[in-house]
Amino acid sequence: MKNYDVIIIGAGPVGLCFSAALSGCGLKIAVIEKQSARAIADPIYDGRDIAVTHFSKQVLDQLGVWQHIPSDQISEIKKAKVLNGTSLYALEFNASDMGKKALGCLVSNHLIRKAAFENIKGLPDVDLITDVTTEEAYSNNLSAHIKLLNGEKLNCQLLVASDGRFSKIRQKMGISAKMQDFGRLIIVCQMELETYHDNVAYECFHYGSTLAVLPLCGNKVSIIMTVYQHEADILMNMPTEQFNTNIEQRFSSKYGKMMLKGERYSYPLTSVYADRFIGQRFALIGDAAVGMHPVTAHGFNFGLAGMHTLSTEIRKAVKLGGSIASQSLLEHYQRAHKRKTKPLYLATNAIAKLFTNDEQPSKFVRDILLKIANRASPLKKMIISTLTKS
Repeated sequence: MKNYDVIIIGAGPVGLCFSAALSGCGLKIAVIEKQSARAIADPIYDGRDIAVTHFSKQVLDQLGVWQHIPSDQISEIKKAKVLNGTSLYALEFNASDMGKKALGCLVSNHLIRKAAFENIKGLPDVDLITDVTTEEAYSNNLSAHIKLLNGEKLNCQLLVASDGRFSKIRQKMGISAKMQDFGRLIIVCQMELETYHDNVAYECFHYGSTLAVLPLCGNKVSIIMTVYQHEADILMNMPTEQFNTNIEQRFSSKYGKMMLKGERYSYPLTSVYADRFIGQRFALIGDAAVGMHPVTAHGFNFGLAGMHTLSTEIRKAVKLGGSIASQSLLEHYQRAHKRKTKPLYLATNAIAKLFTNDEQPSKFVRDILLKIANRASPLKKMIISTLTKS
């Protein structure tokens, strides 16, 4: 039986960042991952580009992760526009309105994952245990316990699940979650442009689907579409030239010719919100706690915010000589993270439902809402502030 202070299930970027955030404060940490060490060290490109807020960038920088991301692979978002159906009217967010250089930036998911691994590699107080799944997980007043599929048993003061929105550990620990299946798939890819994108991000709410066009380095854009299953099958198998034309038409040829670069990838569109973020000597972070619809681009940012809150509380407890798994500590984390995430989670789901509904009343309501939001300067500034705060 091996003993640790903290065991983290899941070596995704949030789990690895959490281990880095705890490193150096006198705790012994283990990260358990079903993938191989090679897959974590050199993750493959998966089509996903992540919007990173100023706060998230600050957290990654403090942890030492940001320094491992190539600067020429980081693209700034200076302006964002929201389009409704076929209307030319746009809701606009401009970083300069808040005296900022950018609203945020975009980084490929695989680069963030690689950087998070490089940052924890060689840390003497972090053990990365790979190629194994967790068969059992439970806790009592004294400690938390897991049993790996290879038969190995581990004990810890605090068990933390960071194994994704369909978390097996969340289920094993008896925590339920509300899931919203939007009945659509996400298709992501990168495309090269004929004209320059000026670092403008577009979110286009069409009828029954959405299209996000996000600026990348090298005059490329990240394409994120949400479409019905039957349409996804067609788009995924469409010849390249026909696919290029399809996206150009969906985007009203704003950038002229658009050319597919690389592969297309598809993912199911499901959001998740755990009914509780904590249990006895147990906590959820990342998508295991909150799995967001991508329309507001807050998924990874909420994951970093949650792990930052929990790690800060744990480091305080260590400094004061208290328990790192006390109920009061865990409840403080839960209150803070729910306060930060729940309003936007509910609002995001409502927006996604309204702005993909092609019924006439919904079309009318969404048109009115965009116009009101564009004219409500305090509301726009509040939204921009959540993105650009440091």
